[in-house]
Amino acid sequence: MVKSVRSAISRHPAAAERFFSYSQILLGAIIAGAAYPLFMTPNHIAPGGITGIATILNHLMGWRVGAVSLILNIPLFLISFRAMGRIFAFRSIIATLLFTLFIDILPLQPMTHDPLLGALYGGVMLGAGLGLIMRGGATTGGSDMIARMVHKRFQFISTGSFLFAIDCAVVISAGFLIGTSEALYALINIFLSAKVMDTVIVGFSSNKACFVMSARWQEIADRVMRDMDRGVTLLTARGAYTGTERPTLLCVISRSEIMTFKRILHEEDENAFVIIVEAHEAIGDGFSVMEK
Repeated sequence: MVKSVRSAISRHPAAAERFFSYSQILLGAIIAGAAYPLFMTPNHIAPGGITGIATILNHLMGWRVGAVSLILNIPLFLISFRAMGRIFAFRSIIATLLFTLFIDILPLQPMTHDPLLGALYGGVMLGAGLGLIMRGGATTGGSDMIARMVHKRFQFISTGSFLFAIDCAVVISAGFLIGTSEALYALINIFLSAKVMDTVIVGFSSNKACFVMSARWQEIADRVMRDMDRGVTLLTARGAYTGTERPTLLCVISRSEIMTFKRILHEEDENAFVIIVEAHEAIGDGFSVMEK
């Protein structure tokens, strides 16, 4: 079964890419859409952007969040359709339709009326869903399209800054029109959803990038390649104080290999200077495969 699937993917890579992309968009739309009836709408949490505006209108007028979001997104798509690119625009239209539809039609009852729990769990679900949609090569429209258009016209205004300004404006409006407590919970929701979305897009990798500066760099490199079966890259570095050139080793390892790596360093040069940082995603031999 597995071999037949791999064979089909190798024979039709473009079709496989489209299938996986739209599968991620569909799953992401379901998860993100479910966050509203389960956690956010019953607790009046307006998470910035177009859906935040729709949530405020839902609180004031009783209008459906999904329907209002879709109506507000239509003119934005019409204005920015050419600038988005045909494939990206088509996928984004599909994602927006599904996302706004699922907000309203999913037959789900609120899981909690505690606004803090609603902000926390709603943020996790919303971030996970939007992350999957973006991994599928789409967006749900809304404020990010406005930000792109503004940045294109006014280069000195960054997309991120404009998105932050829109979210702040929506949250402040929610504070006046819904309540200050709800606005504060919305800030928690926005922060958490952004973090989860970044994690989903970048990946859950636990790999570490290790930089080693040592006079015994050759011995350390040999041990890492021989004992750990990991590749090592030599980087040329120059000390700012002494002006002396000395190779710096770069090696990417998994979390489970950290103690072995440290043991090798201690045995070869216990005075070595080492920097170990998070490698959010490692692609290539011995790690994950490049996605098409």
